[in-house]
Amino acid sequence: MTGKTLLIWGTALVVFAGLATVPLFAGPYPLGLMIGILGYAILATAWAFFSGPTRYVSLATVAFFGIGAYTVGVLSDVMAYPLVLLTAAVIGLVVAVIVGLATLRLAGVYFVVFTFGLTELVRQLVTCYEVNVTRTLGRYVFLPFGPEHIYWQLLVLGAATLVIAWWVRRARIGLALRVIGDDPVVASHLGIGITKTKLTLFAVSAVIMTLAGAIQAPRWTYIEPSIVFNPTVSFLVVIMALLGGPTRLFGPLLGAIPLFLLFEWLSANFPNHYSIILGLLFIAIVFVLPNGVLAAGEKLFGRLRQEATP
Repeated sequence: MTGKTLLIWGTALVVFAGLATVPLFAGPYPLGLMIGILGYAILATAWAFFSGPTRYVSLATVAFFGIGAYTVGVLSDVMAYPLVLLTAAVIGLVVAVIVGLATLRLAGVYFVVFTFGLTELVRQLVTCYEVNVTRTLGRYVFLPFGPEHIYWQLLVLGAATLVIAWWVRRARIGLALRVIGDDPVVASHLGIGITKTKLTLFAVSAVIMTLAGAIQAPRWTYIEPSIVFNPTVSFLVVIMALLGGPTRLFGPLLGAIPLFLLFEWLSANFPNHYSIILGLLFIAIVFVLPNGVLAAGEKLFGRLRQEATP
């Protein structure tokens, strides 16, 4: 391990330790903001390490997020919490494999439409089950967790997500994914298992999203389909990843922080119009920063350095 790598990992550990102390001095509102930022950063990073290199724009994020939350709502009274999380991860994995086998041969707008439809399908199925079988519409989640416990769990999941994303970028499967994204025909001629590679990363991404929803379920105390299957979550995740740069390791994190804070401010001050503003922001990001802030910054820095070189 080189000195540079040791420095990076050492810095990461110091940052992690510093973030772990936040609940010890932060008030309820700042801690709530940190939980929201962490949650969206995890979702955006998990979305990006599959959708970034493949260029498959998935809108199924909230489907897996909601599956995780509802699993906690249904099983938290009858199973130990670690087993509930494990069960949620397994359910997310099974759904991801089934959906992946059915959809990952699609491309472009067909994949986008299918994943958006998947979210609505899952929401309607859960609603139908609740109304016709349990005769209720939502679930109460009573777990002995405070905001600090949710924060620490998300922090661990976020660190694990970054490590997985870092490994994917350097592993053969990450290279294979980038080749598939650039040219699937060339990838098939090189002997890359296109479906297997895409399915593996899609499933890992989905499991992380499912766990993010499961961990945050106790935040609401009461959950229902309109809350945990809100399609705005999927669109926000895409905007965050695109803003920071879906092909950069810290790009989604960089995009999640300002956009989540902006979303909170807009929803509080413009509750009837914030979705329109977010839509306009999405269009602006696509046209002005198609590769994200980090890529634009690197390009600008390179140009300035080239001009400064005699």
